[in-house]
Amino acid sequence: MHRHLDTPLAAVRNLGILAHVDAGKTTLTERILYLTGTTHKRGEVHDGTTVTDFDPQERDRGITIFAAAVSCAWDAHRINLIDTPGHVDFSDEVARSLRVLDGAVAVFDAVAGVEPQSEAVWRQADRYGVPRIAFVNKLDRAGADLDTAVESIRERLHPAPLVVQLPIGSEAGFTGVVDLPRMRSLVWPEGRDTVEEGPVPEALRDAAEGRRRQLEEAVAELHPGALEEFCAEGTLSARTLTAALRDLTRSGDGVVVLCGSAYRNRGIEPLLDAVVAYLPSPRDVPAVRGTRDGTEQERLADPAAPFAALVFKVNGTATGRLTYLRVYSGTIGKGETVWDSGTGRTERVGRILRVQADRHAPLERAVAGDIVAVVGLKSARAGSTLCAPGAPLVLEPPTVADPVVSVAVEAVGSAEAELLMSALTRLVEEDPSLVVRTAPETGQLVLSGMGELHLEVAVEKIRLAHGLDVRVGRPRVAYRETVVRGVSGLVHRHVKQDGGAGEFAHVVLDVEPLEDVPGDGDAGATRFEFRSTVVGGRVPQEYVRALAAGCRDALADGPLGGHPVTGVRVVLTDGATHPKDSSERAFRTAGRFALREALRACAMVLLEPVADVTVTVPDDAVGGVLGDLAARRGQVSGSVARAGVVVITATVPLVELFGYATRLRSRTRGRGVFTARPAGYAPAPSTAPAGTVTR
Repeated sequence: MHRHLDTPLAAVRNLGILAHVDAGKTTLTERILYLTGTTHKRGEVHDGTTVTDFDPQERDRGITIFAAAVSCAWDAHRINLIDTPGHVDFSDEVARSLRVLDGAVAVFDAVAGVEPQSEAVWRQADRYGVPRIAFVNKLDRAGADLDTAVESIRERLHPAPLVVQLPIGSEAGFTGVVDLPRMRSLVWPEGRDTVEEGPVPEALRDAAEGRRRQLEEAVAELHPGALEEFCAEGTLSARTLTAALRDLTRSGDGVVVLCGSAYRNRGIEPLLDAVVAYLPSPRDVPAVRGTRDGTEQERLADPAAPFAALVFKVNGTATGRLTYLRVYSGTIGKGETVWDSGTGRTERVGRILRVQADRHAPLERAVAGDIVAVVGLKSARAGSTLCAPGAPLVLEPPTVADPVVSVAVEAVGSAEAELLMSALTRLVEEDPSLVVRTAPETGQLVLSGMGELHLEVAVEKIRLAHGLDVRVGRPRVAYRETVVRGVSGLVHRHVKQDGGAGEFAHVVLDVEPLEDVPGDGDAGATRFEFRSTVVGGRVPQEYVRALAAGCRDALADGPLGGHPVTGVRVVLTDGATHPKDSSERAFRTAGRFALREALRACAMVLLEPVADVTVTVPDDAVGGVLGDLAARRGQVSGSVARAGVVVITATVPLVELFGYATRLRSRTRGRGVFTARPAGYAPAPSTAPAGTVTR
C-alpha cells in the first residue's frame, strides 16, 4: 500500500502540455517522467513505449488522442501534469483539461514556429486565464532557429516573449544553453542524461551579455518594481529578474521562453526549474467561484474548507469507471460521501488514486490542489461538481463545442443493436463532445463529433473495447439555415375550440435577419433574439415569454431542409387575448406555428460549416494542390515559401475535406500535410446537399 504524503499547497503545480500535433508534447512529458524518477526507461512515440499515450490507437497512430494525467516530483514540488492532444479534432479534450489547470507549458517546433493548432490552444488558454511558459523544442533539427520561432510567437500570439536562454551550438551541434538570469552554461554531453553546469563559454560571452541586457530592458518595461531597480542600478539582480518574470507570467503580461530538444533529453531540467519558479501554485490563483441557490460564492484553496471538486474526465476501464477530478477546496477521504450537484444525488467514493496515465497509486485522501482519479462514482459526468453534502455548490463546467460532422452507425446483427447503444452511451459519458441521436426521418443511430478523425477514433474504440462489428455510413455535416430577407406584419391567429377550455392567441410578428456579433466566430450557433413592442398590456408579459419559447421551438427545423435555423430576430408588434381561452400554452403554440409560417415566407439561405486549412507541401507540388483546393470550393487566402516547402492557407467547406488527407498524400507522394480547424459557417451554394429540399 502506498501512503499519501502531504505536499504543502505552495509546492503543488498543476500544468498541461499544449501544442500543435508533432511539436513534441508527448516526448517532452516522457522525458519529464524519466528525469523525475517516475519512470526508469525513456518512452518513445515511434516505438509505442510511451506512458501517456497508452491507448492502442494512440500507439498505432503515433498521436495523442486522450488527455492523460501523470504525477511526479521535482525539487520538493508535486507536479500534476496533463499531456493534451494536439490534433484539432480533439480540442474539446484540451478545453476540459485547461479548465482545471493552473498553468501550462506551450511547446513550439523550432523549425515551424507557431502552427495553426498552436495558435488555437493558445487562445483556449487565454479564454481560461491559464498562465503559461513557452518551450521551443527540436532545436537539434536542420533549419531550427530560436529567434525565428520567438518572432512568430510575438507576431501570431501577441504576448511579450521573454527569452531567458541562449542556445550553445545549432542544429546537430546543439549541446546546451546559457541561462541568462544566472549567467551560467548548462551543457548535456553526448550519451549522458545529466546536465553539467559551468561558466558562460568565452565565445558566447558578448552575445550572452547582450541578450541579458535585452531581457532586463524588456522586463523593466513591463514590471514597475523591476523598472525602479533598473533605473537606480542600471541592471537587474538575478533575484529581482526571477521575481519579475514570475509576476509577468502569472499576470499574462509576458511569456518566459526556454529552448531545448526533448528527444535528445536537452533542456528538460531548466524547464522543470522554470515550472517551479514561474507558474502558480493552487494558492496563487484566485479562489474558485461557484453558485449556491442562485448566489455566487468563493471557495479558497484550503484543505480545511468545505469540499468542492470539478470532474473533467471520465474513463471506463476493464476494472471499473475512473472519474478524474480537480479538488479546489477541502479534503476527501476514501469511503466518504459526496454530493453531485448536476444529478442531485449522493455517491460514495470507493478509492482515490494518484494517476500515472494507465497506472495508479492508491491514496488515503485528496486535498485542495490535487488532481486525482476516484473509483465508485456511478453517474458523475465531465463538468459535474462534487461537493460536501452539507455545503452544496455548482462550479462552471468547461464549455462543449457543437459537433460539426455526423455518421450513421449500426450493428451488423440485430442481436448486437442493444450492445451498440450501450457502448455509444458509455462513449458519450467519456467524451461530451460526442453526441448520439436517432434520426427521426430514418430511425438510424447518428454519431456526431468534431471531425472525421474524431469519429473514426470513436468507432474504432467501440470495435476494440466491445468487440462489436459496426457499420458506418458516409459522414454528414451539420448544416444551418438563416434569414437573408425577412417579412413584416405577419398575422397569426391560433383558435382551438373542441369542448372544454379553448385556446386563443392572436399575434402580429416582424421577422428579420440578426446581424453577426463582432468577434463571434461560430455563426452556426443558434443566434436568436426576441423582443416585444406591444404596449398597454394588450399581451401580458407571461404570454410574451411563452410566445418567445414557442418561436424558439420553431427554430429546430427550417423550411429549406429541416436544418436548425440561426440568425433570426422576431419582434411582436401587436396581439390580442381572450379573457377565458388565452393561456401560456396557447401563446407558445401560436409562436411555434407563426414563426414556421413566417420562415416559409422569408428569403432563406443554407449555411455550411467551413474550416481554416493550412497545407504544407513541397514547392514542386504547389500547382496540383492549389487546383485540388479550388475543385473543393476552397478560398485560398495566402501562401508563404520557406525552406523548400510552401505553406498554403485557405478556407474550405468541411464537407469537401472528407478524404482530403489521402488525396493530398497521393498528390505529394506522401510529403504533404494539412491541418484544419472549424471556422464557423458560410453560405452554401445553391445546389443543396443530399437530403436537403430546396425551395
